[in-house]
Amino acid sequence: MTDQVVSMSATSQSSTDGEQPTTASKEQRLQQYLAEKATDGELYFKSKFIADEVGLSAKEIGALMVKLSKSCTNLEIEKWSYTSATTWRVEPA
Repeated sequence: MTDQVVSMSATSQSSTDGEQPTTASKEQRLQQYLAEKATDGELYFKSKFIADEVGLSAKEIGALMVKLSKSCTNLEIEKWSYTSATTWRVEPA
């Protein structure tokens, strides 16, 4: 397996329709992002470093990660460590 760490570089995504995404669509978007990034093995990241890429705030990502860790069947999600912010470990199930 290849360990993968998400870098701090980010691409901003903006909504063109002006509507706020629902929590379900935010959750789906985060789950899809994590599944794509973890295809080659383990992925370690802090929410603040992927926030712009996913189009969510670090706080939203943290809350959604807790939900996904309990409900997502295609990914193993684990709170890995806490040093100034939570580091998450994700890998395909």
